[in-house]
Amino acid sequence: MTARPTLFLTVGLPGTGKTTEARRIEMEKNALRLTKDEWMKALYGLANPPSASDVVEGRLIEIGLRALQLGINVVIDFGLWGRDERSALRAAATDRGAAVEMRYFELTPAEQRQRLDRRHANEPHTTWPMSDEELARWAAIISIPTPGELDGSEPVDDPPAGFATWDEWRRHRWTPAIP
Repeated sequence: MTARPTLFLTVGLPGTGKTTEARRIEMEKNALRLTKDEWMKALYGLANPPSASDVVEGRLIEIGLRALQLGINVVIDFGLWGRDERSALRAAATDRGAAVEMRYFELTPAEQRQRLDRRHANEPHTTWPMSDEELARWAAIISIPTPGELDGSEPVDDPPAGFATWDEWRRHRWTPAIP
């Protein structure tokens, strides 16, 4: 590729359309699609251990950052619920000379439940059961991207206290091995 590579970030709760959009981006932008759920299902089946999830995300992020260095577009298909996660990835992409495009997906709880039920019925190998209580808990903790975060006009925040750089925070957040 001769153009500046782009890191595409999909942000949202389960069942809101992130993977559908990631697949579209993959085809239209010739991007490497990194979908955590596909790896978790392949490695752990019905289990979905949080400690392994963080490691898988971290490994996929490192692959994605290397691909950006090679000039390849990348789409990260995770929830990225935390602003700190998105800031770390925006900083990492910028440090590698890449552009960043963020896409946020949101549905009403009823639409989300309907989509998740349909996916679980039609493609159970791609998902896990999720209770209404889990969905409500997750909806309460997601940090919804600001308009400036979405359009790139808002600068990346400084790393959290105790971390000199976003790279240092990223390696702490997405550990390289299961503890």
